[in-house]
Amino acid sequence: MAQEQPQQIQELTLENVMSDRFGRYSKYIIQDRALPDVRDGLKPVQRRILYAMYADNNTYNKAFRKSAKTVGNVIGNYHPHGDSSVYDAMVRMSQDWKMRQPLIDMHGNNGSMDGDPPAAMRYTEARLSKIAGELLSDIDKETVQHVLNFDDTLEEPTVLPASYPNLLVNGATGISAGYATDIPPHNLAEVIDATIHLLKYPNARLETLMDYIQGPDFPTGGIMQGTKGLKKAYKTGKGKIIVRGKTMIESIRGGKEQIVITEIPYEVNKSKLVRKIDDIRIQKKIDGIADVRDETDREGLRIVVEMKRDVDAEGILTYILKHTDLQVSYNLNMIAIDHRRPQQVSLAQILNSYLEHKKDVITKRTTFLLNKAEKRQHIVQGLIKAVSILDKLIKTIRSSENKADAKANIMDEYGFTDAQAEAIVTLQLYRLTNTDITQLQEEADELAGNIAHYQDILSNASTLDEIVKEELLAVKKAYGSPRLTQVEDKIEKLKVETEVLVTEEQAIVTVTEQGYLKRTSLRSYAASKVEELGKKQDDILLFAEELSTLDHLLIFTNKGNVINRPVHELPDIRWKDVGEHLSRSLSLASGEIIKAVYSYRELSDTAKYVFITRDGYIKQTLENEFEPKRTYKSRSSTAIKLKSDADYVVGLYRIESDQHKDIFIATAKGYGLRYQLSEVSTVGANAIGVKSINLKDDDVVVSGIIFEREDPSKEAMVITHRGSVKKLSLASFDEGSRANRGLKIIRQLKTNPHRIQYVIDVDMNEPDPIQLLTDKDKLFAVNPADYTPATRDNNGSFILNTDEDGEITGYRYQLLDIIETNN
Repeated sequence: MAQEQPQQIQELTLENVMSDRFGRYSKYIIQDRALPDVRDGLKPVQRRILYAMYADNNTYNKAFRKSAKTVGNVIGNYHPHGDSSVYDAMVRMSQDWKMRQPLIDMHGNNGSMDGDPPAAMRYTEARLSKIAGELLSDIDKETVQHVLNFDDTLEEPTVLPASYPNLLVNGATGISAGYATDIPPHNLAEVIDATIHLLKYPNARLETLMDYIQGPDFPTGGIMQGTKGLKKAYKTGKGKIIVRGKTMIESIRGGKEQIVITEIPYEVNKSKLVRKIDDIRIQKKIDGIADVRDETDREGLRIVVEMKRDVDAEGILTYILKHTDLQVSYNLNMIAIDHRRPQQVSLAQILNSYLEHKKDVITKRTTFLLNKAEKRQHIVQGLIKAVSILDKLIKTIRSSENKADAKANIMDEYGFTDAQAEAIVTLQLYRLTNTDITQLQEEADELAGNIAHYQDILSNASTLDEIVKEELLAVKKAYGSPRLTQVEDKIEKLKVETEVLVTEEQAIVTVTEQGYLKRTSLRSYAASKVEELGKKQDDILLFAEELSTLDHLLIFTNKGNVINRPVHELPDIRWKDVGEHLSRSLSLASGEIIKAVYSYRELSDTAKYVFITRDGYIKQTLENEFEPKRTYKSRSSTAIKLKSDADYVVGLYRIESDQHKDIFIATAKGYGLRYQLSEVSTVGANAIGVKSINLKDDDVVVSGIIFEREDPSKEAMVITHRGSVKKLSLASFDEGSRANRGLKIIRQLKTNPHRIQYVIDVDMNEPDPIQLLTDKDKLFAVNPADYTPATRDNNGSFILNTDEDGEITGYRYQLLDIIETNN
């Protein structure tokens, strides 16, 4: 019977298998692929490239070698991955627009700021840069830990000695499982100064460190804005700054100007930036750019944006900054491997971790040198002793059988150690001259001094700190360079003026009560008759003015909302066509109609809007409260908060000042109240306001009129629901106080009493005919000039029969009069 095979199949849940495998994979790519080490600022592939070139003696003072050879060495000995990933990392370390201090010198095409790919590795040549040698210095003195490579044939370092804080100087980017890092490059001299200060004052404040490190120093220069976000990043490891290119505006022939870009933000593709700016010109997103040219040459970067004549170059520059990568947000996310763990590191933590590493490297180097010096001192002492008994030694050696016997004899007879005896028996006779004896004594003295110095470093922390400082200052002196990136404290808010975006032209703008609006060219308007205005039959024209495309509209609704519309964004529609309804871009509530429309070029800081509501509330609000919000195209904003769903705006006025102005409030049950407008407080857009009048039960406000207190001719037309009309003198109306009941302005009837429907403001100097509309589609003209002021208990005269003509539903002025009045 065949022997049963041992069970080789394990039953595991997929969840556990995936969790275990992905966990191990994540740990690997976090620690050994995508994130830099806080000590030398390098990812494993970068470290292996630099070490492979060092091991191959491919240093800055030797001839260049083919990049393909280096890539082969890296893959074959240390990094068993694809050749393209190794070559790409190698190329990046050679690009002076990516690295503040390039670590590799490369001959040949190593790419460009336009995103051009480098030449194939068989064409390019490379060697370590001089400053890369500072990362590898003393690596042969047992300063860092070495481990076996992937096939256990060679050893490689786990970190480089790093004579300067490379993580900050050259920055890092990388994405791994659950982590991403983005550390910008900094100025080497500033970083070293801050490191030395932290060495002296380990608890230094962040503000003090930032006195040394002003901020990132990008190899492409540019302007950095936002020290508040930078301080947050340096404190927590995460923050946001703004980076913009350096520009200037030059005057050229023909009275024209041009924008010249000499530096662009870090890691922005230059050719894409030029293409984007040219697209703005081609698509005419703004009018005024004549030409876009890339004039970059060996002298430096230069992008020219030529303007047309009489164009606001500053405005166009602001638009380009806002809508292209000439200005970008840079999010610092400083994550690095510290003590074998990924951590979000602050500025102080980066520098402290580097100093800890630097001290460890110097301590290990000193220990290595001390051991070497002590070994040599022991040998030299033996050689000096040997000279003093030279004749005896020679006699003993000559009588010995061989080298081993000679060593044993002189160790036994004269007390030499094995190492000293080995040195003696291998000593060449010519070294025994007087000159070499003197050299041995000098060497012994030098070794004694070195040993004392090494012991002092190892036993004295202040001496160790001094060595750290000296070596950092030496690097700064050799490689320090002026700052390239300009730092500005505040982030400049980019506001593109309408004049830059829009070509100014005049147009007739109309808005109707039901929410139809349009702008009509003067040519279309002139070619049509005024009464041919396109609108719905039951709609009422509220606004018609000749405006510029640079003007804006404030459209107020009866539901207390305000809609912002720039004139240039209105649809260009013929005079005879209806127009576009507001509901195409935003939603209106059921029963919401347009109450009033006003135009402006710039919002005033002093002008106010007075709101009067049906439920008896009133308020004043400054015009600048209605500045367009970011979502103005798709949403209306609150102009007044209404007390209830049944409430709505019945009166709306724009005034320059409430001084010397009175307001008259009229209610449906026939009460009127006049008082000074200054009694009404000025509040914000979201406020309800204060009581305008003390209403009786079931009474509501139907109208409010604002007028000059000293105007003796101020009058209004009172219209009741039964079709009665009378003129009322507001100038002679008794003055009261806000929130009082007021006085009767019509006589109360026991049967079918009049209810006031409208109190219409009229200008007695140029009284406009009023047309009353009924629910039976009939119009009745009321000419205010035909009426004389009536007493308060007079109910006026009937102009229609509601049984036959229908009930009044609205009123309007003559179309022609509106246009002429507003013009």
